[in-house]
Amino acid sequence: MNIPANCLYTKEHEWVRLADGAAVIGVTDFAQGELGDVVFVQLPPLGSTVKQGDSFGTIEAVKAVADLYAPISGEILEVNSVLDGSPEVINREPYTDGWIVKIKPTSIETEKSNLMTPEQYKDFTSA
Repeated sequence: MNIPANCLYTKEHEWVRLADGAAVIGVTDFAQGELGDVVFVQLPPLGSTVKQGDSFGTIEAVKAVADLYAPISGEILEVNSVLDGSPEVINREPYTDGWIVKIKPTSIETEKSNLMTPEQYKDFTSA
């Protein structure tokens, strides 16, 4: 299972990576493996705001439909429009081309303590 060192993780199996003042968010390799073939992703509207832990969309796979939860609070800056026509990219590249949204973080410094390091996430998924 791939767990990049440059990301932080949630118990709901989302990852977040800070880059150029934005937070890039997606689902983990573990999550996409558990879901199976991803067939649809409901993306949030641009400019909407999310709070840490709130649902911001859904991901639908052959096996199940699951909510997507915001690892941090902020404003939706960008959605991955590639997922509209090719949601399966999440299965192939969950940490690169399969990102879901980019958020302008509002409280990242205080909210980081609610996220897991790669080592903590590895232990969490191994339990």
